[in-house]
Amino acid sequence: MLGFKRGLPLIAGAVGVTLAALVAPAYASGTAQLKAFAAQVKSARGEFEQKQVKGQQDGAVKVTNAASGTFEFSRPGRFIWRYVKPYDQLLQADGETLYIYDKDLNQVTERKLGTSLGASPAAILFGSNDIEKNFSLKDAGVKNGIDWVELKPKAKDTQFQRVGIGFRDGNLAAMELYDAFGNVTLLTFDKIQKNPPMPADNFKFTMPKGADLIKG
Repeated sequence: MLGFKRGLPLIAGAVGVTLAALVAPAYASGTAQLKAFAAQVKSARGEFEQKQVKGQQDGAVKVTNAASGTFEFSRPGRFIWRYVKPYDQLLQADGETLYIYDKDLNQVTERKLGTSLGASPAAILFGSNDIEKNFSLKDAGVKNGIDWVELKPKAKDTQFQRVGIGFRDGNLAAMELYDAFGNVTLLTFDKIQKNPPMPADNFKFTMPKGADLIKG
């Protein structure tokens, strides 16, 4: 994904109990909720769980790479995505540069965030609110009480064929990332706080003591 042994699928190629919610009307579709989320939510923090699933020839579903952690973001391009279990890993961007810190290796990979964020799944959460510039949107119905919208990248060189994002009562609930190899990465979100104060300095990366730096 990121060319990194534990790369975050959410930012490939680039790089709920609601505690504080906006007053929002009842939305008619997943697309309407996505557009409202992109327009109204400038910053947020919460928790996530992630896993990968793949269908087997016998019809069974294999679940791998289960992980969980926390996130926070401030549009556009500032975010902290931290894996807590089963390992400690940090992905952090200050709007210009992406830092990937592997605590076990005490190693930091530094990359320019660039314009590629706009065409990646991360743009839905962390980028500008101009989602339709980079994705085609289509309502995908209701599943388990969640309203889904399907997004297909307009760019041809992305690592994901399509992305599903689900909302419940206007609140971000889940994402599904489908790659070209039949793998699906599932993300579920909880304890989301919308629009908490987040100074830009909050996303300034501090180099861990003694860490090796690799510029990619």
